[in-house]
Amino acid sequence: MKKYLTLLLLAINFNTFAQNEASLTLTPSANVTISKHIYGQFAEHLGRGIYDGFWVDKSLPVAKQDRIRLDVVDALKKIKIPNLRWPGGCFADEYHWRDGIGPRTQRPRMVNTNWGGITEDNSFGTHEFLALCDLLGCEPYIAGNVGSGTVEEMSKWVEYLNSNSSSSVVQMRKQNGHPAPYQVTFWGVGNESWGCGGNMTPEYYTDQFKRYASFAKDYPGTPLKKVASGANAEDYNWTEVCMKKIPLQMMWGLSLHYYTIPTGNWGKKGSATAFTEEEYFNTMVSCLKMEELVTKHSGMMDKYDPKKKVALVVDEWGVWTDPEPGTNPGFLYQQNSLRDALIAASTLNIFNNHSDRVKMAGLAQTVNVLQALILTDKEKMVLTPTYHIFDMYKVHQDAKYLEMKLKTPDYEVGGKSIPAVNASASVDASGKVHISLVNLDINKAVTVSTILKDVKWNVVRGQILTSASITDINTFQHPDKLHLSSFTNAKKEGDKLVAVIPPKSVVTLALN
Repeated sequence: MKKYLTLLLLAINFNTFAQNEASLTLTPSANVTISKHIYGQFAEHLGRGIYDGFWVDKSLPVAKQDRIRLDVVDALKKIKIPNLRWPGGCFADEYHWRDGIGPRTQRPRMVNTNWGGITEDNSFGTHEFLALCDLLGCEPYIAGNVGSGTVEEMSKWVEYLNSNSSSSVVQMRKQNGHPAPYQVTFWGVGNESWGCGGNMTPEYYTDQFKRYASFAKDYPGTPLKKVASGANAEDYNWTEVCMKKIPLQMMWGLSLHYYTIPTGNWGKKGSATAFTEEEYFNTMVSCLKMEELVTKHSGMMDKYDPKKKVALVVDEWGVWTDPEPGTNPGFLYQQNSLRDALIAASTLNIFNNHSDRVKMAGLAQTVNVLQALILTDKEKMVLTPTYHIFDMYKVHQDAKYLEMKLKTPDYEVGGKSIPAVNASASVDASGKVHISLVNLDINKAVTVSTILKDVKWNVVRGQILTSASITDINTFQHPDKLHLSSFTNAKKEGDKLVAVIPPKSVVTLALN
């Protein structure tokens, strides 16, 4: 009987171990680069994203340039954000740029009808935004007003920023303190034109795009990269109509918006901090749907653009939960847990693995709104778990993509399953290989054995983000509960890299 029990336990241990093994094969790609612009950010006039986030009261006791908060700037510079999208979002299609230039005391006030009905004083406008981008060292990505604006209005905004002529609008820029052109290349032609940007049909929008794009001129040294307002989630017809009706040479990119909703119900999205394993699992099912969306929209684009000249621009993504209790529901302020870090890492892996078509993306949103990188409260600032993922993943920016074949065990909850492990990898200009691995299983470690074809390496180092619970968060009282740590459970075994990835964790390995 004792011998039988011993054999039974050995069999159970073997089966458990076998279920927790993954294999990964990496091969240098022919000629695909993971664009740094995949790691872009989004800042809308929404809640406390701009005001009390980037742009603070003169009396706030923090380091500032003008009213731009510099500790926030320094944190974002550390993770090398490549672009910042502004002024929206839904706000973009009710924003009139002339209201946000000139002496601040003379700027007209407006009501932000999309977000909370608060009064917007326009103290943060075009010049302030571009000063912020200059401090960040990132490229501005401006969303033009197609919903309530005019062709002339957007055309003059482009001229105001990019022309060096003697026209009256250029003279106005010079009088407002910026003699040289700003040379802004990324322009969104509307936002969510199927919804808050005008409730248009795709056929009507494509005609509007062609009108607006025709009068958004290229000025010397600044060829525009125009991004068409693309589909919501699985609206593949919108993508097809845009690709079919808009000449490819007129658009640099076509956008896609998709949010991870924990419950799948927009009316009651679920808590950012209090959720069960089943709710966590369902959130990850929603997150991983991005793979299907990117694949199918890319396939539709391939039908009309087989050479992949037009970029897929996922310029709004992230988890969207119910607002924190006691906050203005129109401000979309939510906490940020280990679950959100796993969402961010898994989504970035998807984008990296589709970097032949996905050339730009934007997390919603940078500060104090939705899946924020940074939260502030007066002079206090905290970096969220999602921030640490972008810090860990910055090594992939503009690196050469490594093609991947992954075999992974499943993570099962309630009779449903998803892949336990997802990954992406790249090689940088110095020849160093970086592999990012996510284990979504909150109960079991996974041993990942990796073969790197045509890649020589000797030393492996790593970083990890994890915590005791998937609901763990950083707070103003305990800002470093979740932080990056050294990862040492990876080694070379013959010609393989073997790493044991703990439950509910993200690991990035560096090989050289």
